[in-house]
Amino acid sequence: MAERDDLVLMGVVGAPHGVKGQVRVKSYTCDPLAIGDYGPLLTKDGRSLEVSNAQQSKNVIVVTFKQIRFRDEAEALKGTELFVTRDQLPDDQLEEDEFFVEDLIGMAVVTESGSAFGTVQDVPNYGAGDLVEVKLEGSIKTELYAFEMAVFPTIDFEERRMVIVPPGEIIAQPERNSE
Repeated sequence: MAERDDLVLMGVVGAPHGVKGQVRVKSYTCDPLAIGDYGPLLTKDGRSLEVSNAQQSKNVIVVTFKQIRFRDEAEALKGTELFVTRDQLPDDQLEEDEFFVEDLIGMAVVTESGSAFGTVQDVPNYGAGDLVEVKLEGSIKTELYAFEMAVFPTIDFEERRMVIVPPGEIIAQPERNSE
């Protein structure tokens, strides 16, 4: 399998659907039904899965993989992350202000004054919008921030850094003397 730096997460397999090997997939592609348009999907354990059909079903898609024919095979895929290599993606189709979320992972995060703040660890979405998980500089602690222009006004892909303006409620307040 390709190196982690070369992989882009396209979706995650959920529960089986029916008895003929179909699975529910949470797709991270712009058009969820296009998950198979990029070529074979790769798994962390080195398998390659080809999509033969994808259909919309509520908030997920139901996918048929050529290699999966039975429900027990589909059950074994539950929770499997599906990737493509970066070179399978159409860079030339991105608009000027668009980018792949994977490009943010590992970026330096700095304050407006240029002080080191941390490093982007992940860009999860738990249903209420994208978040940026930042590993704080000099710490093992991470914090989540809303991925909004007000919080991250500048993203510099050439310098591989993002500027953060932390919301007021999380800015460290001076300790008060309890006397």
